[in-house]
Amino acid sequence: MTELALPRVGDVMKTDLVTLAPGIEIVRAISILMETGVSGASVLDAEGELVGVLSKRDCLKAALSASYYRQWGGTVADYMTPDPQTMEADLDLVSACEVMIASSFRRFPVLRSGRFVGQVSRTDVLHSLSSQWR
Repeated sequence: MTELALPRVGDVMKTDLVTLAPGIEIVRAISILMETGVSGASVLDAEGELVGVLSKRDCLKAALSASYYRQWGGTVADYMTPDPQTMEADLDLVSACEVMIASSFRRFPVLRSGRFVGQVSRTDVLHSLSSQWR
């Protein structure tokens, strides 16, 4: 019996994404996230290398700090989660699902040959897997 080839992370990932630079002022980054309606963004350096992820949780830390000091301060680099957990674009979706179940993260930057190429979320994986067995 021939097994069906499972889709790969690269097949279901999103590529039209909001990304941030580490030097952007945190208050501007928060505005970007709010204006675009996204809950987080990958942080890329000038060469396009993934250096972190800025989530709404990270932004709440910045807002809490701002409330203590009565002013916004710092950059994305000061609040982002550095060295984020990533997935490879060629990882099959069952393996991706296992990684997601074991992690508290809802979305993962996707790499291909060490380069940032997109992002995959729990929703992306669940949508693809659920459509396979309808």
